[in-house]
Amino acid sequence: MGDLPRFLESADLRLLLFGGKGGVGKTTCAAAAGVHLAQRSPERRFLLVSVDPAHSLADCLAGSQPPPNLEVLELDAQQGLAEFRRKQGNTLKEIARRGTFLDEEDIARFVDLSLPGLDELIAFLRISDLLMAGSYQTIVVDTAPSGHTLRLLAMPDMMRSWLDALDSLLAKHRYMKRLFRGSYKADDADRFLTDLSQSTNRTQKLLGSPQACFVPVFLAEQLSLEETAGLLEQLSRLGARVGPLLCNRLQPADGCGSCQRIAAEQQRVLRTHRKLLEGREIWQLPLLAAEVRGVDALAQLWRWASLRQHRAAAAADHRSPREHVQPQLHEPAPAPAATMRMLLFAGKGGVGKTTLACAAALRLSSGPQRRKVMLISTDPAHSIGHCLEISVGPQPVEVRPGFCALAPDAAAEWRDWQDRYRDELHALLDESMPSMDLTFDREVMERLLALCPPGLDEIMALTRVTELLADEPETLLIIDTAPTGHLLRLLEMPELLDGWLKAFFAVLLKYRNILRMPKLSDHLIALSKRLKVLRLLLHDQARAGLYAVAIPTRLSQAETEDLLAACQRMSLTALRLFVNQCTVQSSCELCTARHAAEAEVIAAMRSMANAPGVSTIMRADPPIGVDALAALGAQLFQSPSTQHEVDDAPALK
Repeated sequence: MGDLPRFLESADLRLLLFGGKGGVGKTTCAAAAGVHLAQRSPERRFLLVSVDPAHSLADCLAGSQPPPNLEVLELDAQQGLAEFRRKQGNTLKEIARRGTFLDEEDIARFVDLSLPGLDELIAFLRISDLLMAGSYQTIVVDTAPSGHTLRLLAMPDMMRSWLDALDSLLAKHRYMKRLFRGSYKADDADRFLTDLSQSTNRTQKLLGSPQACFVPVFLAEQLSLEETAGLLEQLSRLGARVGPLLCNRLQPADGCGSCQRIAAEQQRVLRTHRKLLEGREIWQLPLLAAEVRGVDALAQLWRWASLRQHRAAAAADHRSPREHVQPQLHEPAPAPAATMRMLLFAGKGGVGKTTLACAAALRLSSGPQRRKVMLISTDPAHSIGHCLEISVGPQPVEVRPGFCALAPDAAAEWRDWQDRYRDELHALLDESMPSMDLTFDREVMERLLALCPPGLDEIMALTRVTELLADEPETLLIIDTAPTGHLLRLLEMPELLDGWLKAFFAVLLKYRNILRMPKLSDHLIALSKRLKVLRLLLHDQARAGLYAVAIPTRLSQAETEDLLAACQRMSLTALRLFVNQCTVQSSCELCTARHAAEAEVIAAMRSMANAPGVSTIMRADPPIGVDALAALGAQLFQSPSTQHEVDDAPALK
């Protein structure tokens, strides 16, 4: 075993991906790997690319210039879609024209719409193109948090379903050509499908080969390790090649009492997950006094890396459990107004959104001013169940009286939606359209119905939220959101879906004598009405608001600024900024240095444009379980005795 992880020493590696739960340090590790590889082989070209819609590579580089042989790219999904349309839009329109009864106007209406869930699709296509071009020795990828990364890696299966559907649209055209001309010669439409299919297959094959490596990054924390276990299981299912694991930000045990306590807790958590870690190559990186930003600091990161040895004999821990140290919050937030219907907890991955959403739900559903509360996760990597230490699924589960939680299963709900309208589709084909050639048209319709939309998680989560708003008019919805980039995509989803619904309605109206599907039509009308209610709610500061959650780092500060700016653009009220995981001041050299650096960041956050009031939460033991979360929740908001005007106060801008 060398002095560095093998993904930094391989000369044959073409694709290197860093992934894991939000906030574990993926961006830093990916940037440090890109800098190291470029400096080690100055004669070769390398690419460092971010596929997270909330990019932070530029913030990580902090204005410093990367090595000249390292190109840095932050993918822009909308720009990528525009480029794809420019190159292939006419081909897609021709395929649709050949395979459907829609006319040019109908087809153009759909092709010109933006796609829900665009980021992973465009990222996959772009990475496939870059790999095929072969211009770089290694492409290093800073991925989105786990749930969306898994969707990126599953994109080959979605692409094949999409290509099969497009091929079905061409099948009737090919048959008619052979029938009346005696032969068929492949053209641009066929070549487009063939090239895209070959590119998809090559990329998927590469993901499972020794030329690719997926590096999971995790923290020695309960939620991080539980999400890592799920990630590893899914990576195995997808056939991706997993490399060494990186355990980031391990606390040195030779500092003050706080350092020793945190270090002991980290070791305890690692021991409880020994079955996950045993037999794997684990590299560890320590918690450093200074945030790793800029090329010079990134170039030095790997000198801190050490190979962690796990010994089964040391796995058991029979010591008596120590007392849990509760995080302390300073400057509680004003309690939300009684008129509120929806509260969103948002921010960069790994900052504690789920923890604070659970704590707030427990606080607001108890006490003399308690309300009926529904906590819902819109993150595809749901963790509210792990945080509460109860089983949470797609149906509401009661946590405490007046407080229920749910985590939608997007794939299952999509299958249910398909099943609901498959029978109606079959009846339409069998009874209402006798003139159609069902050998081809039935297959086309079946394949189109079976397609999984790229933004499935956001679509299903949004649909569930609109249903809850209609079915639970007295309930306060608390949303545990996906990390910033995907939250913003979710908030934009009502407008995107509204565009698609209008296009569907136009087609259904135009061909109402042919496309008689009353159940589907009624469902789409109901969805359209609920989306309108949701759009109005999000812009109503008396009924909806957002709690931003951050940690005291420059990367989190930059992402928080982007989040607050997006809230202003969308007319969504930011109620409060919770700065989590702050270092307690002590005589320890490490804590003193971190506290001073964090104080500068917190001061900068307080002075940000559009910043709401700021509450700080000191770093302590992670509050896991209902009792620990309820104790944190009791600190979140001002008590009625100190906030007499809570029910009538306007939301804090």
